[in-house]
Amino acid sequence: MNDTHSLSHSKWNCKYHVVFAPKYRRQVFYGQKRYEIGQILRELCQWKGVTLLEAEACPDHIQLLLEIPPKMSISSFMGFLKGKNSLMIYEKWGNMKYKYRNRQFWCRGYYVDTVGKNEKKITAYIREQLKEDEMSEQLTLDLEDPFTGNRK
Repeated sequence: MNDTHSLSHSKWNCKYHVVFAPKYRRQVFYGQKRYEIGQILRELCQWKGVTLLEAEACPDHIQLLLEIPPKMSISSFMGFLKGKNSLMIYEKWGNMKYKYRNRQFWCRGYYVDTVGKNEKKITAYIREQLKEDEMSEQLTLDLEDPFTGNRK
């Protein structure tokens, strides 16, 4: 598989691992919303000519593996992605404006890392992230309340 793309005067292979979260890390990505937010993200990536290689919507954050052309900066693309995504989310679910203040659905920052030759490992990490989160939630301790003697 050839990962090298070309523009008029350059060859490129620019892949990024991006993680961003909703405001206050609220857990909003369940069921139908998770699927529809994924559709919105794919549509916005197509608008800008960015390839979405892998994605996962965990309950409190989004992880993406993106292939962004070098003519576009990662910061400008993330500004576009988070801004337009917020507007589209508020159009679909108007009641979310009250939970997340007007027009501020996502946290201010994001995490980005270049993939390099670790693409397979990062792809596997993104795919397994949701399973790992579920496993860690199941590992909570069943402690007794010292005041009532009941289990929490």
